[in-house]
Amino acid sequence: MALHLLFLLLSLAFHANAQPPAAGSEQSILLELKQFWSNPPSLNHWSSSPNSTAAHCDWPEITCTAGSVTGLALGHKSITGPFPPFICDLRNLVAIDLQDNNILGKFPTALYSCSSLEILDLSQNYFVGEIPSDVDRLSPLLRSFNVGGNNFTTIPPAIGRFPELRILQLFQDEFNGSFPPEIGNLSNLEYLEMSFNHFEPMAVPSSFTQLKKLKQLRIRDARLIGKIPETIWNLTALEILDLSINGLTGTIPSGVFQLKNLSTIYLFRNQLSGEIPRSIQCPNLKIIDFSQNNLTGTIPQGFGKLTKLTELGLFMNQFSGEVPERIGRIQSLTLFKLFDNNFSGVLPPELGRYSKLNLFHVSSNQFSGQLPEFLCANGALTTAFAFGNTLSGELPKSLGDCRTLLSLRVHGNRLSGSIPPGLWTSPSLTTLTLQENSFSGHLPDKLGSNLSRLEISNNRFSGEIPAGISSWYNLTFFNASNNLFTGLIPQGLTALSNLNTLLLDGNQLSGRLPTDMVSWKSLNALNLGGNHLSGPIPAEIGSLPTLTGLDLSRNQFFGQIPPEIGNLRLNSLNLSSNHLTGRIPVEFENAIFDKSFLNNPGLCASNPSFGLQVCSLGSQNSSKISTLLLVVIVSIAVLVFVLATISVIFGVRRSIRRKREPGLDSTWKFTQFQTLNFKESDILPGLTEANVIGSGRFGKVFRVELNGSGKDVAVKRMMNARKLEKEFLAEVKILSTIRHSNIVKLQCCISNETTKLLVYEFLECHSLDRWLHRKKWQSRMSGPVQRITLDWPKRFQIAVGTARGLSYMHHDCSPPVIHRDLKSSNILLDAEFNPKIADFGLAKLLFKHGEPNTISVVAGSVGYLAPEYARTVRVTEKVDVYSYGVVLLELVTGREAKNDDEDACLAEWAWHHIQKGNPIADALDEEVKKPCYLEEMTNVFKLGIMCTNMFPTRRPSMREVLHILIDCSHQRETFGDKNGGRERDVSPLLKNSRHERVLDEDDGDLVSSV
Repeated sequence: MALHLLFLLLSLAFHANAQPPAAGSEQSILLELKQFWSNPPSLNHWSSSPNSTAAHCDWPEITCTAGSVTGLALGHKSITGPFPPFICDLRNLVAIDLQDNNILGKFPTALYSCSSLEILDLSQNYFVGEIPSDVDRLSPLLRSFNVGGNNFTTIPPAIGRFPELRILQLFQDEFNGSFPPEIGNLSNLEYLEMSFNHFEPMAVPSSFTQLKKLKQLRIRDARLIGKIPETIWNLTALEILDLSINGLTGTIPSGVFQLKNLSTIYLFRNQLSGEIPRSIQCPNLKIIDFSQNNLTGTIPQGFGKLTKLTELGLFMNQFSGEVPERIGRIQSLTLFKLFDNNFSGVLPPELGRYSKLNLFHVSSNQFSGQLPEFLCANGALTTAFAFGNTLSGELPKSLGDCRTLLSLRVHGNRLSGSIPPGLWTSPSLTTLTLQENSFSGHLPDKLGSNLSRLEISNNRFSGEIPAGISSWYNLTFFNASNNLFTGLIPQGLTALSNLNTLLLDGNQLSGRLPTDMVSWKSLNALNLGGNHLSGPIPAEIGSLPTLTGLDLSRNQFFGQIPPEIGNLRLNSLNLSSNHLTGRIPVEFENAIFDKSFLNNPGLCASNPSFGLQVCSLGSQNSSKISTLLLVVIVSIAVLVFVLATISVIFGVRRSIRRKREPGLDSTWKFTQFQTLNFKESDILPGLTEANVIGSGRFGKVFRVELNGSGKDVAVKRMMNARKLEKEFLAEVKILSTIRHSNIVKLQCCISNETTKLLVYEFLECHSLDRWLHRKKWQSRMSGPVQRITLDWPKRFQIAVGTARGLSYMHHDCSPPVIHRDLKSSNILLDAEFNPKIADFGLAKLLFKHGEPNTISVVAGSVGYLAPEYARTVRVTEKVDVYSYGVVLLELVTGREAKNDDEDACLAEWAWHHIQKGNPIADALDEEVKKPCYLEEMTNVFKLGIMCTNMFPTRRPSMREVLHILIDCSHQRETFGDKNGGRERDVSPLLKNSRHERVLDEDDGDLVSSV
């Protein structure tokens, strides 16, 4: 945009002596233009002025020079319709900017009559077809030509016949022919961008060597499959070279570092191999990014002479050897990313000493020795990742004084000693992972106010958990397993209301558990196994609203298992190896929990397969007596609670009546979308903290039991009603009309002036991500936890059901619906693991099937966002297809869409896995991978790759995806059981689709389309 503005100002200055047309004629043309486009609201201020024939020169979209219109700035005006054939009646036009509108049709040859045109921007519209073969009939003065973000299919040779052209942008179209070598004839070209296209496989044309004045060359995502020609390095004026995200193979030409003006070189995400050229003659080089290739060898010593280098990205290659020591002395270096290689030796000891180092990421290598002492010497370090090496010694003292540090991850090394005191209390630090080292010392009373994730497991920390732990109020994840902690679990630990994961297993903690757990309203996982804890299990654990994993095994708990624990919706439970007695709660007498109670001689069960004694009649009678006593106690408690609640409600109502403003209506409005047997009075009393089952950006979600019937509903409460009005209306508008078995049912909405409630069906098995990614917080859980997995048949069932829901939204709804935030946490599961798509707060209705909508802000979740969505904020159904592809990859690999320990998201990781030539079978989830499922899992992996293609047009529709999955399912039903459990390869089914190149059995072909 800055370049366009500069050219516009210069061009208009050159036309200062333009002669104005006849009085009033240009204003009439502009008003005719407005009417031609059906009077868009954005141009309402365009109106005739009887008192001034030049009033149009004051309109903000119009630039006039010497009283004549020379510039039209009509970008982002929501203009719809064809291109006006009379626009060149404004005969002195120098600049036309129509970017980001809804203009339709073929390339407007009417522009040939604009004889003074120098700047033309038609990007982000709906133009189709070929760029005309006689496009050079445009003004020979043309200096900037941008037709990106349309649906043009062919670039003609005539594109090379613009002698004054400085800027050429041909990104994100449908170009499917050969890469036009005639571009090399544009001798004055300074900026070339051809990203997001589908050019036929070939190398960069040798004619580019004629671009002597080229300053920027961007041929990103254009699928230039071939080798980089040596001749490209004849572009002696080249400053920026971007050939990233193509299929480039071979080695990096020896002349790459001979371009003395080169400042930036991007070659990331290709298939380049071999070593980096040794000769370095680029004194102005600032950015090097060769990441995500197959490069080998060592870093050239000459890199240490690049005194202006600011960013060095070599991650995800196969580099080895030591890092040149002189790199640590470069004073301009800010980003240093070498992770996922085979580097060894000692890191440059002076890294950060002379530069404002911001990002340091050397994880997953074989580095040894100490971390550099001066990483934060100049107070700029925000991220330091060094996990997965063999580093030793203590943490640098300078890290304790680093006030800018946001995240430090050094787990999986051989580090030792105590933690610098200032690191614990660092004001900006949010993540600190120190696990799997040999650190020692005690925990501090206070932590930094922003620290949310603390992992210190498998170290030698000792002493008591400090009583001041109650001040760690922002902590959400705390893993201190397998250390030497002693003493009691302090009551202050239960005051951490944001805590969702607490792992203290494998220590020497003793005494009884605290009973006041009311603040643990967000706790999902609690593991206290392998300690010396004693006493009865507190009944209060049964009131934790979001707890899904509980491990109290290998302790000295005694007494009966509190029946309240049966109220929990647990995915995993381990109470083995204690001194518990009595009968296990009936809710846990199923196969999932058959190993949850072993080594408790006093326990009994009615099911002999649990490995416990079978309960006798006496124990049953005793249990009945205990149950009866419990019922009496609970009844009394409920009565007291009801009386207290009534008192509070009357008090609140009195307070509301006293404070209510005149005329303000606080009554609830009840709108139902299907026949219901409940009303708002059955819902409102259940909106208590004890019933919270989740929370998100729009509010909390409650599980409410209706009329004591045992039937539950899920209630989403949106408190900032006015602020969230748009999201509320979106969800109501869409879900109130959709009827599909794989989309969550909206039963009713309840609202008043401050609060809005959406009432849905309740799904017993919660969200998909809880099942797929439980290892993240259960890695130290023992016993049955390791046995509970979402097997492949259930995962495949979820994939098919989700595809059915999306296919219905995209192809059977009128207008079509785009979800925009599909992810595993928004796929809910019923008791039979049937999936239902939920959370439509960001959903979008399309005007026409297949046409994109423009939005003002990119919304969605990291790891699931389609690349073109983040780039152009234009959405089509293919945005959902990309997100669905990520979910498929989650299902088949067990990995998260965005892993905290990795820069690359899951889609990029899968692409890189294939690019390296690794077998697909190695990427599949080992927990569910069996010979009988291997072919089907492989095909679903390939389908995930297809759906996450960088180019939206190369992704299948959801209807095609569903067809492929159903065919896979039929193959299993037809051949699976009859062939002794063997499944037939359904790759031919995939190959028969129009996306066959993506799903070729040859992994190289598969990569070529990514």
